[in-house]
Amino acid sequence: MQKLKRILALCGAVLLGGLYLVTFFLGVFGSTNIQPLLKACIVCTVIIPVLLYAMFLLARILDRRNRAQDPEESHKPPEA
Repeated sequence: MQKLKRILALCGAVLLGGLYLVTFFLGVFGSTNIQPLLKACIVCTVIIPVLLYAMFLLARILDRRNRAQDPEESHKPPEA
């Protein structure tokens, strides 16, 4: 599970970095026809981190709920 989280976090960071670069280059070198694309990039740089945070928060809550409902799992030590 930890490897999956790290891989997803790295993918999210690369995606956001790419969006930041595209936003910067469109803002500097773009013409007036590219304005809707620039707006979409700016919106995505806000929405993507919020959605990723919400997904990880929901996964954490559901994981706690599953552990609390399973009596055998409560006696095992937590995984590292």
